[in-house]
Parts: sequence; C-alpha cells; structure tokens
Amino acid sequence: MPTSIDEGKDWSLERFRRHRPDTVCDVGPGEGTYARLFRPEHRGVWWTAVEIHKPYITKYKLKNTKTRTDRYDEIHVMDAREAPDHLYFRDLVICGDVLEHMPREDAVALLQRIEAAGAWHILVSVPIVEAPQGEVDGNPAEAHVHHWDADDMDGVLRNLGGGVETYRGDTLGVWWWSRRG
Repeated sequence: MPTSIDEGKDWSLERFRRHRPDTVCDVGPGEGTYARLFRPEHRGVWWTAVEIHKPYITKYKLKNTKTRTDRYDEIHVMDAREAPDHLYFRDLVICGDVLEHMPREDAVALLQRIEAAGAWHILVSVPIVEAPQGEVDGNPAEAHVHHWDADDMDGVLRNLGGGVETYRGDTLGVWWWSRRG
C-alpha cells in the first residue's frame, strides 16, 4: 500500500535530526510519509521523489503548486531501478517500504547503485514478517514480490561498507546506513 505503519518512524526521525541532510531522495514515496514526518524538522531541505505510479502525485498531493504545500520539490515518475544515478547523489536516500515490491536481486542492485552514486545515508524500511499483498488501487507495483528477513537486509547493507544502525520492530525492520568518509 502507499502508506506505512508508525513502527520505527520515531527511530528514523531521531537519525534524521542527528544527521540533518540538506538533500533527500524518497524512492517510492506513496502518500509521502517521510516528507510529512521529516520536513518540519529541518527547513530548506531539497526533496526529490522517484514515484512509479503517477496517480499518487495528485491523489496524495505530493506536489501542489496552487497551495504551495509541496511535499516534494521535484518528482520523477519512473521505476527507481531505471532512474539516473544523479538522483541518488544525495545526503539521504529513503527506501521506505519499497524494496519488498521488487525481486531481491533488483533491490540489492538498487542499493548498490545508490551507494555507488554517492549517497551519504540510506534509510531502508521493509516488512520483516510475511506480508502478502497484490495490486492496490490499480497499481501493480504495489505487489509484494520478496519477503525480507531482517538478517538478510542487515547483511546486504553491511556489504555496502560504512556503518549500519538497525531497528527491529514486530512488523518492520528499519536500517540507517551511513558512508564512512
């Protein structure tokens, strides 16, 4: 679904406050959960979104030029796996509840591309329990195609090098990866 449960959001917000990124790319923002949560904490951040399902932009008011209540400064409608690398050259790239929507090998390759493109931090959130889901609201990209085990995701992120902080809830696992410089 284009939304996320609250589990791990306070933990993520603490790391956002600590690192205070000036540029963010939100991969698969859905209803804009992270922009809504993080934007008030640090003004002046440039928010980019990579959203595969164009109807979400209007439905969830991700970019609303009439009222100037944009959640995102820039939105690219495309599959994140096909996005140009420069979109991932950010202080923070968020993959919040999106990696379960692609095969494991695609998700791993995407995380490797994000790191190689120069992201300083990567926030990942995925269900760590069986969470079957098919198409939602006419969006076939909402189907869950891979079930992540928390240890597997931990290993994938640790293989990128850098440092990894982990939160394991009852339903979601959340990771904050940081490049060591």
